[in-house]
Amino acid sequence: MTLDQLPLGQDAVITQVGGVGPLRCRLLDMGLIPKTTVRVEKVAPLGDPIELRVRGYSLSLRKEDARNIEVEVREP
Repeated sequence: MTLDQLPLGQDAVITQVGGVGPLRCRLLDMGLIPKTTVRVEKVAPLGDPIELRVRGYSLSLRKEDARNIEVEVREP
């Protein structure tokens, strides 16, 4: 599953960060690295961008960029 498909309020662990060149570097620089827990906190009224909770801070990310991040859902 990719990060843009993760339901609101669901925790997941990042398994892979895709993208090419500067995009991949930017995602990694923002703390979106493998084995990191991430949660979708909010979704904008029109569905884009989404607000994530990662490493203790909030991060807004476009769905187009979120499609490059593979996640695995964590069971409660």
